[in-house]
Amino acid sequence: MLCQDCKKREAQVHLTQIVNNEKASLSLCKECAAARGFHSPLDHVPFPLADILSGMAANLPTQTRAEQAETITCSTCGLTFDDFTRQGRFGCGECYKAFRNRLEPIMRKIHGASLHRGRGPILSADENETVESVSVREEERLETELKKAIEAEDFERAVELRDKLKTLRESLQDTK
Repeated sequence: MLCQDCKKREAQVHLTQIVNNEKASLSLCKECAAARGFHSPLDHVPFPLADILSGMAANLPTQTRAEQAETITCSTCGLTFDDFTRQGRFGCGECYKAFRNRLEPIMRKIHGASLHRGRGPILSADENETVESVSVREEERLETELKKAIEAEDFERAVELRDKLKTLRESLQDTK
């Protein structure tokens, strides 16, 4: 969406104001927003998640020289993993996919697992996907990851994946 003022740059600031039950929305680029006097109250406030992530990334097992030399960059927004650990924010939704291999160990440290175990969305009847087909896809994904972990001789990860696979297969058997 283009800026509503200059109509040249991409809008990055979206303002909504409601006065007397009347809603007014405005989408501006950062330059036009600054010219109007709008700025984020968090612009100069340090984001503590960056410190948390930096500390956790520093405590991960040491990487091989090839991994250290490799700079992971999101192909959509251009954010590097190092930039992400410094600022603690993703540049776009694709960053999750781009940084997945480096994020999983951090998520396991924070949450104890890298997979969501809570309630999921209710699948509608007109969708062709059932809970069982989602579980089968998850089983295939775990099998693939298990093979990769064994090939990489990451046996701790392989044991964890084996146990997850066993639990998933048992739950599939229980639903049949």
